[in-house]
Amino acid sequence: MPDILSAPLVVEFPFTRSLGPVQSAFLTGLRERTVLGVRTGDGKVLVPPVEYDPVTAEEIRDLVEVAATGTVTTWAWNPHPRRDQPLDTPFAWVLVRLDGADTALLHVLDAPGPDAVHTGMRVRVRWAGTRTGAITDIACFEPYEGEPGGSAPHDGEFADPVTGIVTPARLDYTYSPGRAQSAYLEALAGRRVVGERCPSCLKVYVPPRGACPTCGVATDERVEVGPRGTVTTFCVVNIKAKNLDIEVPYVYAHIALDGADLALHARIGGIPYDQVRMGLRVEPVWSEGNRHPDHYRPTGEPDADYDAYKELV
Repeated sequence: MPDILSAPLVVEFPFTRSLGPVQSAFLTGLRERTVLGVRTGDGKVLVPPVEYDPVTAEEIRDLVEVAATGTVTTWAWNPHPRRDQPLDTPFAWVLVRLDGADTALLHVLDAPGPDAVHTGMRVRVRWAGTRTGAITDIACFEPYEGEPGGSAPHDGEFADPVTGIVTPARLDYTYSPGRAQSAYLEALAGRRVVGERCPSCLKVYVPPRGACPTCGVATDERVEVGPRGTVTTFCVVNIKAKNLDIEVPYVYAHIALDGADLALHARIGGIPYDQVRMGLRVEPVWSEGNRHPDHYRPTGEPDADYDAYKELV
């Protein structure tokens, strides 16, 4: 049995969004060292502000400037900061109810240790030296011994308002594919494609899951399939992905390998994108040093009859 594999994996997506008038005023205000909230119909001030009352769902636009000082309502100590967190030294995650607000803002508190943090402690904003109109314009909170601040109406008007933001959503984790997929990946490294057969329905699944998705029983009989296969369906990709050195347009397809009962997906190359079709017979192309096929190309065989792969479309 091959060793179970594991590797670090990063899933990252830079999410771009436009801002409505309330969020635009809030983020632009941070750039100008001003914290804005919004007043609901019953008089509560929400910070950070939202565009619709969470109780009545009514649209709310009544902006209020609150103080850059406040009170910690709850907290948790973080002894080991991770990449891209606000501080690179141990800190506390805190909910801070700013003076003049009725709700709490989540951010971080720069403190020498957990013994220096407590619920009810007074804090103030430490502004970032360079501000761009983002929540990170608040570098952190820090302990504060002064008097409470107040609130005042604000028209939300600023020069050069922030109208859009990019949020870099990212997840770092260690992935372990398990017994079945480890064997599949080890076989690919040897330029072989191996699936597993269900002992009940006798279908061969590639890539294998370790259990039959139809019958729910464990699978352990390994079956070599392919390497040739048939395009069952496909799409044309017209948007170039970041850090992917493939010119658009190109085709990504589901391919039913000979002997398999489940289609896998892969890129189609060696043929103009507008000539790819259902039923096209293809074979893998391996790049030197790669553990998996770079793409699939036409074999030159006649197209497969639709009845031969219609159950896998």
